[in-house]
Amino acid sequence: MPPVTPPASLGLARMLTVAVSLLVGGVALHASTHVFADARGYTHAVVTALLGALAWALLEPIPLIGGAVAIVTWVAIVKRRYRLGWLRATGVGVATWAAAVVVLAALELLGIGSVSALGVPGA
Repeated sequence: MPPVTPPASLGLARMLTVAVSLLVGGVALHASTHVFADARGYTHAVVTALLGALAWALLEPIPLIGGAVAIVTWVAIVKRRYRLGWLRATGVGVATWAAAVVVLAALELLGIGSVSALGVPGA
């Protein structure tokens, strides 16, 4: 019996989910930088979310300390990209998480529950 291959639309659906999840993470980050920093463009927020997601994916699997190292690295990325101090960058992180929760709840109410907030730790 030949191996079962998933239809091409499944790969497209997965790519679309990742793209929408990254855009949601960018929205949350962009909204929070309006509160704690001089917000830059939305594209800057999406790129920052992508960098944060990559750092999280690489560092979080480290046994015992991965989560702590990943969150500090994520805050460091925000700190560097928005030219903030550690305290304000941490505030951006908390506000980003809260904004992501609100956006994801709104999407869930609209019946779009298969996305996440890529680039936002814990969301």
